[in-house]
Amino acid sequence: MAKKLGNLKVLVVEDSKVAIKAITGYLEEIGVHPLIAENGNDAVAMYHSQRPDIVLLDIILPDTSGYEIAKKIRHLQGKEDWTAIIFLSVMARDEDLAHGIEVGGDDYLMKPVGSVVLQAKIRAMYRLVQMQRALVKLTGQLNEANQALQRLSMTDGLTGIANRRMFDESLGREWRRCLRLKKPISIVMLDVDNFKKYNDRYGHQAGDDCLKEIADQLSRSAPRPADLVARYGGEEFVMILGDTDEDGASWVANRICQHVAALKIPHEDSEHVYVTVSCGVCSVYPDREMSAETLLKTADNALYHAKAEGRNRVGILTYGQV
Repeated sequence: MAKKLGNLKVLVVEDSKVAIKAITGYLEEIGVHPLIAENGNDAVAMYHSQRPDIVLLDIILPDTSGYEIAKKIRHLQGKEDWTAIIFLSVMARDEDLAHGIEVGGDDYLMKPVGSVVLQAKIRAMYRLVQMQRALVKLTGQLNEANQALQRLSMTDGLTGIANRRMFDESLGREWRRCLRLKKPISIVMLDVDNFKKYNDRYGHQAGDDCLKEIADQLSRSAPRPADLVARYGGEEFVMILGDTDEDGASWVANRICQHVAALKIPHEDSEHVYVTVSCGVCSVYPDREMSAETLLKTADNALYHAKAEGRNRVGILTYGQV
């Protein structure tokens, strides 16, 4: 006995009572209880509410053509609910068949429809529907996996913030945006003071925990979409502050120094007793004679000055200053 298809949802769009009775009987023989629509408007409404797997669609309807209904169905269907459309027609010209395919049809059945051919078509189309939907689902899963891998490739594994690669891409993009909009852009370079001594005394696990806490403080200090916090390497971090001038960047950097110190992470080998950070700031209104690389280098120079002056403080230099 052939396998029943009781879980299959078929919409029959046909205005002939005789044809409806015959097709319904053939479908019920394989366990399918079809949905019936006798005109185009009812067919579209029923498709929208029921989302059938297969549509048996007469080309000649009392209020429209099956071609128009096929186009509407293709417009309504989502990526994951692909529906097979089989046209029912007495027309056998190549032009008619081609037009049906152009508007979204998948196959044709010549009227009057026989039970053997109809049932075979329904089984074949059902397999195609299942394969198509499985493929769409798999494609979605692959896209999600690729997006997750992309995020991982842009994320620092220890702290969870952006890594150097993401910083490099974001700096170029934000530089161009600020250049185009004539807005300021600022870089804040940060370094954990005496971090090697901290690792030597407390161990690398404590060092990792320390970096995580500092990264969390930095993320809270840069909540705007145009801001980015990244781990630049080792115990060094960097911030991109879009649409931010020197006063704003200096305020953010000083706030970070205060908040890190307020964590009171013990550091017996530091002159400040607790873990602290030093910051270097550079801000500029970009023009085409400038470069993001020089902005970054100047912020790094400012960080060097802050450390030379006693650490746990903010150094500020103008663009290009050493």
